[in-house]
Amino acid sequence: MKDICKWAKTEVEIKYHNEEWCRICHDEIKLFEMLILEGMQAGLTWKCILNKRENMREAFDNFDYKKIAKYDSKKIEELLNNKGIIRNRRKLEALIINANKFIEVQKEFGSFDKYIWSFTKGKRINNKLKPTDDLPARSELSDLISKDLIKRGFKFTGSIIIYSYLQGIGIVNDHSINCRFHNEK
Repeated sequence: MKDICKWAKTEVEIKYHNEEWCRICHDEIKLFEMLILEGMQAGLTWKCILNKRENMREAFDNFDYKKIAKYDSKKIEELLNNKGIIRNRRKLEALIINANKFIEVQKEFGSFDKYIWSFTKGKRINNKLKPTDDLPARSELSDLISKDLIKRGFKFTGSIIIYSYLQGIGIVNDHSINCRFHNEK
């Protein structure tokens, strides 16, 4: 009987691991949501983000980037008073910036999906991690994508954040070889 990856310990982490982590994603809203959630995680735990995720969905109009792109300073102040979300002014301001940049990338490439998957020519990276291995924090790929996103004006998109993002949207499969989800698509 195969196990699951050792990092998934709490109920919310196990649910995320079993249902989403390293699963291939091509949905624009989901790609945006994961980009924002990974940026929100900076300095925090993923468990903290997962526990606040539903509140953030509600507060951020279900991660509708077209609506978020129109948020203003009044909306930022409203969000800063919402105890159910990550209340960091820089991260909330980045939310708006990233929504606008996301739309710019869509216009340039036809979709954000085409853009992000172009870095691997549409291919998934299947790592062969042993159960005792630590998860990588970054890679040459995440360095490259991070550099490009930052050049385009995105915020909270450093290499470590982007590596986690690549796992979250399934471009990188880091399920350990003993995990029952390692060979899933």
